[in-house]
Amino acid sequence: MALAIFDLDDTLIHGDCSTLWSLEMVKLGWADGESFLAHEQELMRQYAAGTLAMEDYMTFTLSPLVGRTPEEIAHVVEPFVEDVIEPVLYSDASRALAAHRAAGDRLLVISASAHFLVSAIAERFGIDEVLAIDLEQQHGFYTGRTEGVLTYREGKVIRLESWMIEQNETLAGSCFYSDSRNDLPLLQVVDNPLTVNPDPTLRAHAEQAGWPILTWR
Repeated sequence: MALAIFDLDDTLIHGDCSTLWSLEMVKLGWADGESFLAHEQELMRQYAAGTLAMEDYMTFTLSPLVGRTPEEIAHVVEPFVEDVIEPVLYSDASRALAAHRAAGDRLLVISASAHFLVSAIAERFGIDEVLAIDLEQQHGFYTGRTEGVLTYREGKVIRLESWMIEQNETLAGSCFYSDSRNDLPLLQVVDNPLTVNPDPTLRAHAEQAGWPILTWR
């Protein structure tokens, strides 16, 4: 029995849930169409290049949520996950999760997306434990700001270490599945790093390090 950790975007699902959610907010009329999506895509290009300041991405993409309640967001996220996310769940991811469950492993998703999105999607995979970017609330409304350490790059390691202390968990026998160069800090501390449809930088690192390279569909 060990800890099996999964990235979410382009690992468990084909696509990025934050980008898909940005499209959804435009459809809902919460964000200003072309200009919003164009800037979001520019920030995602920075993410792919490994140069993104996640604080910038979150400040921008959370702006349509300012003044909204978690209940209002949850009411919209549920059909979003069913209609938009479920069709892009990787079948191979579901099989890997089933194998880990059969082995008695503990499943955890760590993602650099907002917690309300990650938890709703993880639930569809039957995963209860999630570390994601937490959002600040005041008087029951989202402020558009984050709180705590962001689960991005080295922040994933920091948050995981804190969680393990709380849970009396260890990395003995652990594995982590990811597609992204941005997850190299966490891939390098688990016992079994596994790359899934890796980006070019991560693929090159995996080939040099002898890490498994999985193709999931």
